[in-house]
Amino acid sequence: MQLFRKELEKMKPYVPGKPIEEVKKEYNIETIEKLASNENPLGPSKKAIERIKAELDYINIYPDATAAKLRQEIALSHDVKMENIVLGNGGEQILTMIAQAFINEGDEAIMADVTFGLYKTSVTHMGGVPVIVKLKDHKHDFEGFINKINDKTKLIYVCNPNNPVGNIMTKDEIDYLVSNINDDIVLVLDEAYYQYAIKNPNYPQSLELLKKRPNTIILRTFSKVAGIAGVRVGYAISNEEICTQMAKVKGVFNINKLAQAAALGALEDKEHIENTVELNYKSMGIMKDYFENNNINYIDSNANFIFVDVNTDSKVLFEELMKKGIIIRPGFLWGMTNWIRVSTGTIDQTNKFVKALDEVLNNK
Repeated sequence: MQLFRKELEKMKPYVPGKPIEEVKKEYNIETIEKLASNENPLGPSKKAIERIKAELDYINIYPDATAAKLRQEIALSHDVKMENIVLGNGGEQILTMIAQAFINEGDEAIMADVTFGLYKTSVTHMGGVPVIVKLKDHKHDFEGFINKINDKTKLIYVCNPNNPVGNIMTKDEIDYLVSNINDDIVLVLDEAYYQYAIKNPNYPQSLELLKKRPNTIILRTFSKVAGIAGVRVGYAISNEEICTQMAKVKGVFNINKLAQAAALGALEDKEHIENTVELNYKSMGIMKDYFENNNINYIDSNANFIFVDVNTDSKVLFEELMKKGIIIRPGFLWGMTNWIRVSTGTIDQTNKFVKALDEVLNNK
């Protein structure tokens, strides 16, 4: 008898960024700048913290299983009904719920390579078949996607902006994909970095697409721009039937009381989000200036990270930067040996990274 689910043999565990405390201990360093996990360098909204504090005396009580107030407020902010919102314990649970709701054994799901690894993992876990299409000029190859469609195709994943690359698929490119796929295929638009990306006028308006194409799922999160990654809240926007079916697999109390409170506070704090986005592009500008002045190739990003060709072994560079107190994400994890992904940070953090990178690349 096979003890474990057979799909587990095909699955590789997600490799998270290295914890700060582990790096401090390993290299005997007091100060660490973590630019690896796309976290908010400004920290959480003060309104989110205030909301959490107000709930602390009540954590003996189960949270609202439906998170009705939070769903209502999210719906109002997007001009949809609360029945169009389903919540997850971070964006990764939303992705798991999508696979659980749609994938039967043998069903196919089309996705890019490279992109966020949990698409492949969640589909594989349900006995589905991930259909991988290599990036073309560092972007999703929608022509390649379309050529892979058959009667087993159930889902298409588009990470926009794409993680780890950071670039976007434009409105025209999304329109091209939509016009060439059947309406019964579910299009998953992962917009975890939405608030950064909308600064680009060519970024698609996915809520308008949803109105015309109901079999679309839009994924967004509070982890990045709202700065509450530690309490885990993500959400999907879709048609009522899809949200109803996804909610069946979410778990009863998947969004805890403090997480619901933090998300409500974050929704109120528009200033915090504006400041975060402004800082993001200032940090990105410092890095881009350095790369351009030193003829270092990078992918233009509309997320809160940038993908850079350092023309050296990223595993070695990763270690050398850690010795200098800087944690980044090495590209070898995605099979991109000479590339690194660097999160934006405060101006001080960004300058420290640029200085450290320059020292490592020039053997200073």
